[in-house]
Amino acid sequence: MSAISNLQPAAIWRNFDLLTQVPRPSGHLEKIQKFLLDWAAQKGIEAHQDEAGNILMYKAASPGREDRKVVTLQGHMDMVPQKTPDSPHNFETDPIETWIWTDEEGREWVKAKNTTLGSDDGMAVATIMAIFEDDTLEHGPLEGFITADEETTMYGVEHMKDGELKGEILLNLDNETHGEMVTGSAGGVNQTAELQYEAAAAEEGDVAVKVVLTGLRGGHSGLEINEGRANANKLMARVVSDAIANFEARLATWNGGNMRNAIPRHCEVVLSVPAENAAELAETINGEWRETFTSEYGYVEKALALTASVEETDPEALVPEEIQDQLVNALMGCHNGVMRFIPHLPSIVETSSNLAIVEIDSTKAFFKILVRSSNDTQRQACCDTLEAIWSMAGMKVELSGAYPAWQPSPESPIVELMKQVYREMFGEENHVQVCHAGLECSVILSHCPGMDVVSFGPTLRSPHTPDERCLIESVGKYYNFVLETLKRI
Repeated sequence: MSAISNLQPAAIWRNFDLLTQVPRPSGHLEKIQKFLLDWAAQKGIEAHQDEAGNILMYKAASPGREDRKVVTLQGHMDMVPQKTPDSPHNFETDPIETWIWTDEEGREWVKAKNTTLGSDDGMAVATIMAIFEDDTLEHGPLEGFITADEETTMYGVEHMKDGELKGEILLNLDNETHGEMVTGSAGGVNQTAELQYEAAAAEEGDVAVKVVLTGLRGGHSGLEINEGRANANKLMARVVSDAIANFEARLATWNGGNMRNAIPRHCEVVLSVPAENAAELAETINGEWRETFTSEYGYVEKALALTASVEETDPEALVPEEIQDQLVNALMGCHNGVMRFIPHLPSIVETSSNLAIVEIDSTKAFFKILVRSSNDTQRQACCDTLEAIWSMAGMKVELSGAYPAWQPSPESPIVELMKQVYREMFGEENHVQVCHAGLECSVILSHCPGMDVVSFGPTLRSPHTPDERCLIESVGKYYNFVLETLKRI
């Protein structure tokens, strides 16, 4: 047992500790699905897996509460697999190693060793497990809905059956600040730009220069897109553009980012350069460019590391020069980050894009972007803006995995009840807002219209990065809030 299994409330942390032992990266959910079904069977809980890979659990009302509204407790089982460059962790086979970290203010957090923690959204799953196994709690009829592949395609909710849920109230447990309730969220769509071509031969007398940008904070491309964090692909585009223009460089390979919903933290490029220019290029990157990026981003990106080195092995093939120039120009010119804030809520991002993944070799190029917006026409405008750039580079552009924005309900009984409960429990107001993250609520509502929906959770920070952490003191407050809410419905 790890140290976190002894934290309070024990019901939450014991179950979260169990979840850390089961690999569950997006796209590889067989082990966690089996675990949840086996766990439910051991506890005598009715459960099944639907055709979309979601797990549904059912719990009868406590005595005397059979006539209460059915409440659906919902979270997703998958986690974002991100790790530090030196971590040997295999997300498909290895358990998550947790530890307790104390910040400068003396607050204790649970973190993972050099990987994402999986509290997004393992805390929701642990909450459902804790409530369903405890027969001493007071509540009406309950339904647990643990969804598949939220972090990549929202596959579970996109492919659920209409009317599959019995609940009249949906408590989505996927928000990341205790004391905050979300009643609306952004929609999103995946954009992919692709180009295939014939390789060009390497230039005689050229040598390879490898450029590596690492140590960036990355982060959640919805919640942290407005914090001024560096995008590894956008920074690298500036370096490569300069190398082509001033050092006769040619592009061999480019690999940056690995998840659409994570701001890319790492990028690696191999260039082919005339031998007489290689040392000066490496010196320029290690000196001037590193100083430039440190000056621009040092306040936010304290661990930024940019290195260039002349390699012993030269590239065998290159991107054709004309195509190389078009691709790099497109990467330089494309929009990335916040496009617009909500006019009547100027602190909340309305529309953004994340240049998440860039993969280029001598025969093909793939760019993968996640566009988010709470305004459907602005989302389309952002997509059109990006497509215009990619089209000028001759790329084929496709959209996939679109999900709608969740529009706030101005008169939500569950929100009003929870505001009252929170005020009575904590002596302060619960902040109600919309967020720029993409939540499953909008898709669930499209299949189950009429549900009264709210999202909340304990305090997490830096999800989708190896710095992900969960504030220990917030978990007990959050869990008691959940239990009192269920009691009062």
